[in-house]
Amino acid sequence: MSDRQALRDHLLQTCSEEELQRWFDPLQVTIQPGERRAVVVFPHGFFARWFEGTIQEKFEAQLNGFLDGEYTIRYESPRNGAKGSRTMESSTKAVGFPFDSKFIFDTFLVNRKNYFPLASAREVTKQTGTLFNPFIICGQNGSGKSHLMRAIANEISKKSDPSSVLLLSMDELKNLYSTTFGGDVFRARNHIFGFDYLFVDDFHQIQKYDGMQQEMVIVFNHFHDRKKQMVFCCQGKLSAHDYLDPVLLSRLEWGLMVSLKQPDLEVRIDYIREQAKRKKLQLSKEQILTLAQRFKDFRYLQGILIKLVAFRELVRKDLSKRDFEHILNNTEEKTTETLKSGHIITLVADHFGVSVTDIKGAKRHAHIAQARQVSMYLCKKLLPVSYPALGRVFGGKDHSTVLYSVKKMEQLREDDNDLNNLLKELKRKCLLYGRE
Repeated sequence: MSDRQALRDHLLQTCSEEELQRWFDPLQVTIQPGERRAVVVFPHGFFARWFEGTIQEKFEAQLNGFLDGEYTIRYESPRNGAKGSRTMESSTKAVGFPFDSKFIFDTFLVNRKNYFPLASAREVTKQTGTLFNPFIICGQNGSGKSHLMRAIANEISKKSDPSSVLLLSMDELKNLYSTTFGGDVFRARNHIFGFDYLFVDDFHQIQKYDGMQQEMVIVFNHFHDRKKQMVFCCQGKLSAHDYLDPVLLSRLEWGLMVSLKQPDLEVRIDYIREQAKRKKLQLSKEQILTLAQRFKDFRYLQGILIKLVAFRELVRKDLSKRDFEHILNNTEEKTTETLKSGHIITLVADHFGVSVTDIKGAKRHAHIAQARQVSMYLCKKLLPVSYPALGRVFGGKDHSTVLYSVKKMEQLREDDNDLNNLLKELKRKCLLYGRE
C-alpha cells in the first residue's frame, strides 16, 4: 500500500468517501514518513484558496495523527506567469499540535448560541496580547471550555515556539509553586515569567488555595504589561464567584469574557456521530438519538462511548440492542467523572508490585519502566487528556515521552498476546472502577 493510500484510509476514520472524493482525490500528495515531510500539490489556485479556508486545519490535524507528531508540509499551486507560462507557487511550514491534534477549531462542535465565543477565540490567535487580554472562557462542565482553550494554544503554536506556551490547570499551577519549586515563590514566579503565553484551566479552583489570588495579581500584571496573552477557563461566570479578591476580579474584567452554552440536542447528535465513526462503533439512528437525549454532558458522553467500545472489544464484537439497553440501564449520569489518572496509576502499581512514586519518578528498572508505560497507555486510552497534561501527571515528563510510551504499547500488544491480554484486563478493571 502506498503512503498516499495509507493516509487516505486514515482520513476515512473521520471523513466520508464522498468528502474525500471531493477534496482529497484532486490533490497530488507525497508522504515521506521517515523524514516527516509531506508535499501537497493543488490542481489550480482557486482550489488552493478554497482548501485553505475550509479544509486545511482539519487536514493538518489528521496528518499530525497519521505521522505521529510534528512534521513539515509544503503546499504548491500553479499560477500563470508571463506570456501564458505556468509556474508553481509554494510555501513550506512546520506543523505541530503540542496540545493534542483533536483540539482544533474545526472539531469544536458549535451551534448558533456559541458562534461569538468561537469567533472571539479565533481572533485571539491573530492578535495575541493586544485585543482580548485576558480572554476568559466561562461555562458549565462539558460545555467545551477546555477544548476551545487548547484549540487556541494549538493555533498559537503554529506561529510561535510551543515551548513559550504554559498550559496547565489551577491545581497544577499551585503544585508548581508548592512542589516543583519547593515553595520558593520567587523561583516559581520567574519560571512562569519566562513564558510568552499563559493558559489556566479550572481557574475557579483558586478558591482552594490561600495566597494564590494575590500571587495571580502579580503574574497578571507581568503578562498584561508586556502584552503577553492570557487565557483562563472558569466554571460559571466570574461575577458569581464572590470569593474572588476585588483587585484580581477588577483585572480579570479588563479583558473579554465569553460564556459557552450547554450543547443542545443537535450538537450532541453530531458529536456522537463523529465519535462513533472515529471509534468504528456501529450505532443506529435510534441509538444515537437515545444517547443524545439522555446524556447532556460531553465528558459523560465520552465515558459512555468508551464503555460501549470496551464492551465490543472485551465481550462481544456485535453490540446488540439488548446489550446497548443493558449498558444504558446500568448507567446513571453523574456531574463529575469518577475515573481519574490517579486511580489508573494506583491500579497498575498494585499489579506490578511497585509504588505510585516509582511510576511517576525517573527510575528506569525494567519492571518500573513497563509499569510506567502501561499506566501512560491506559490513561491516554481511557481519559480525555492531552499528551502534555499526561506528562505533568507523570512527574513533569515531556509530552514526547508519553507519546513514545503509548505508541510502544500499541506496537507491542500486536505481537505479544500476553501483554495484549494484560492490557485488556487492566482496562476492564479501570472501567469497573469508573462505574463505582
